[in-house]
Amino acid sequence: MKIKLNNAGLILSVLVALLSCGTRGWSQPNGVKHASDFTSVEYFAAPHQQQIKSRLSGAEAQPQAGGLLVIKQLKLETFTMDGNAEFIVEAPECVYDTQKNAANSSGHLQLRTGDGKFHVAGEGFLWRQNDSFLTISNQVRTVIETGPAEKTGL
Repeated sequence: MKIKLNNAGLILSVLVALLSCGTRGWSQPNGVKHASDFTSVEYFAAPHQQQIKSRLSGAEAQPQAGGLLVIKQLKLETFTMDGNAEFIVEAPECVYDTQKNAANSSGHLQLRTGDGKFHVAGEGFLWRQNDSFLTISNQVRTVIETGPAEKTGL
């Protein structure tokens, strides 16, 4: 299944920039930079620069060789310009390639819309940051809520 996430933006680039800056809260066990309990926010362009466009958070981020970054307990939230949640994407772990601007995992992924009426889950995903395109590879399950108590599973 392929899903276009319209407002995902450059959030992971912001995270990578933070990782390379040596920001407060970083530790360096064995000479490797590491972040825990981080959040990175991207805002809309002017004149809406006070509105959050996307927010990326994770319990842990660990840089790896070759420009890779392992993110644990990933949560990516995108918002409309009026502040409503658009999409929420969660995964236990993913690998972000800072050179290709892409995140992937063979593990589980959940996506839901801000209104909770559309849910997608699956195993294995690829998110291309440059065009905000998400592909869920295997065992894709979709639930669309059509009314207050009615659900349709695809």
